This record gives sequence, C-alpha cells and structure tokens, in this order.
Amino acid sequence: MKQLGVASAVDASVTTVGGFGIYIHWPFCTTKCPYCDFNSHVAEAWDPANWVDAYTQQIKHFAEVLPGRTLDSIFIGGGTPSLMPVALVEGILDTVMACWSTAPELEVTLEANPGSSDLARFQGYRRAGVNRISLGVQALDDGDLRRLGRTHSAFDALRAVDMAIATFPHVNTDLIYGRQFQSVSAWEAELRRVLSLKVEHLSLYQLTIEPETVFAKRLEKGHLPGLPEEQASLDLLEVTRQLCRDAGLANYEVSNWAAPGRESRHNLVYWQSGDYAAVGPGAHGRMTIQGSRYVVENTRQPGSWLDGIRNRKTFSQTMKKLSLADWAAEYLMMGMRLTKGISLQRYRALAGRDIDQVQILQLQRLGLIVRSGDNIRTTEHGRLLLNRVILDLLP
Repeated sequence: MKQLGVASAVDASVTTVGGFGIYIHWPFCTTKCPYCDFNSHVAEAWDPANWVDAYTQQIKHFAEVLPGRTLDSIFIGGGTPSLMPVALVEGILDTVMACWSTAPELEVTLEANPGSSDLARFQGYRRAGVNRISLGVQALDDGDLRRLGRTHSAFDALRAVDMAIATFPHVNTDLIYGRQFQSVSAWEAELRRVLSLKVEHLSLYQLTIEPETVFAKRLEKGHLPGLPEEQASLDLLEVTRQLCRDAGLANYEVSNWAAPGRESRHNLVYWQSGDYAAVGPGAHGRMTIQGSRYVVENTRQPGSWLDGIRNRKTFSQTMKKLSLADWAAEYLMMGMRLTKGISLQRYRALAGRDIDQVQILQLQRLGLIVRSGDNIRTTEHGRLLLNRVILDLLP
C-alpha cells in the first residue's frame, strides 16, 4: 500500500470540492414519532423574537469563522420546521444572505409535515426565499400512519403535495417502506400513486429501528410484530428500484431518487464531504478551517442552547478536530453511498495513502464495485452489501 506521509492539513482545492451549505435546526414538534431519533421536542409555545435573535447571532458567528465562502444550499430541518412562523424563516434567510455570497442556483429547502401545511404558510415561505420543500409523507395508508405516530391522514398528505407542487419549483417527498405487515403489492400501489404526482425527488427509506426510540423499546418487548424478513425487504427494494427507474428517476444515493439535475444539492454537500455550518440546538456540522477539518456539535436541549446565546453569549457547542485518517474514512463512507462513488485521488490527498489495490480488485471480482480511472463506485448488487464494501476498503 502506497504511503504518502502524514500531515495535519491539506490543500484548499481538496477541501472545497464538496461545496458549502448551512443547516438550520428547528427542534420543535407537536408530537414525537415512535421511530424518530432526531433531536425533536414537543412544545406548544415559543417566543419567535428570542429564536430569530439566537439564530441570527449563531449565523453571524459562523460567517466570521468561514468568511469568503460561496453558499450552495440552505436546509431548514427538524423537528417540524413547517410550524415556524413565516417571519422567523424570513429573518433567518435574510441573515444568511447578508453573510455569504450565494451560488447562482442556491437551493433553499424547508422540511414540512402534511399535518402542519397550508397554502398561506407555503406561500409565505416561498416569498421568504424557500425554493424547495421536503414533505414527510411517510405513508399513504391511514392505519400505517397511525402506527408510525403521524398526525396526518393520507388525504392530508396528497393535499400537501398538491399545494407544494403549486407553490415551490422543487419538491421532495419522504416515504417509509418495510412497515409492519406491509405487502409488496400494497407498497407498489402506494409508490405508483406518489410517482403519478410527478414529484421530481423521492427519499425512500426502509424502516430502521433506531436505538432508544419507542419502536426499539417495543421491539425489545416483542410488541412490534409484522416487520419484514430479509427476503421481503429485498422484494420491497426491487419494486422500489423498478418503479422509480420506469418513472425516469435515478437512484443517485442509497435511499434517494431524482429526475436528471434534481438531486438534493444540500445532501450532496454531506455525501461529498463538503462544509456545512450547523445552527440551532442539536445541529451537527463539518467545517474546514486553514486546511483542517472540524466536527461541530451544538448542545441538544433547546432551552440550554437558547439561554447560552441570549444570557451567556456562548454558542454551547463543541469543536473536535478530525485526523486526516478519520476525514478520509468519512469521505469514503459517505461518498460510497452515492451511485457515482468517490475519487481515489481525493481519498489519497486526505489519507496520505492509497486504498489497498488488492481489496479493490477482490471487490471487483465479486461484482460489488466498478473502477474507472480515478473513480470507484458500487454496483447495484454492491449497494445491497454497502457496509461490507466500506469495511473492506477502509485501512
């Protein structure tokens, strides 16, 4: 294995390849879904003035830390950002726009719950600068929606999609499959219904039982029946691939499908190891400063985060410097999720070494990856065994 030496920083041309985005975390929901492990908190009231001031201060802080960057994307996630007052979204976006120059086709995404979506609110977000909406539909079966803890109905979801398409130039829809007692034929009918709406981007996730969630506790007690076995999961995935392919959507990342040119620019920043500032309670970011990579984490509790900024003038965040080996490993793990894979040259520049050529050849012989010049990527079969592929490629 070729060893190029150890360094603590790398050239800026390597660090800026993945682009630059800003993630804004809104922590509040009306209810907590039993499968959710995001930093979300049930709250009925909050003071918009306090929150816009806190967001503004942290955004300006990052503008000082990361000056001169060109912003490719803004993503307002949560939680349930569609609970945010329009004026709060407007204040946040105005601050961001004043702090950085923006790419010609800046992507500004806001996540929305069909249960808290209405046309007037959508139109307000659009006027504020949001040009992409991501709708957490999750299911088009009322029984499954109740089991998932969702407060909206299938009718609400379809109505929200119609409003989104009428209001925003770009729309994403989230769906969960591999649900309890879900048949392949039922999923096929559901997905066909969504595809008929001509949404340009779909995020399709197989239900995963995350640790410490309500679902995890139910599963441990044997109270979560009807989850699919391995073959049923593969059948659901095959139907997903076929229907999306037939609809002209490319599977550009493990769980994401898009029409040509409609990939999520913000998520590509994550998967291509770009930089993204993290604003709001519990938000995580990655920042490259003078050639070194830092992991940034804000305190999770909304009250503590807000109090730290308003009363103590601190940002309640931790910054940890990544070693180049860890940075390279992160690039490999995230980049191999993409259908287009990773650059061997960029990996080498970060890691100071090549990926083991013997491992590459072995994975090629097994039909799990393809190498083309400077690029390696998984095959369709390889994506089914992605964790194994990544483990084999890591030093």
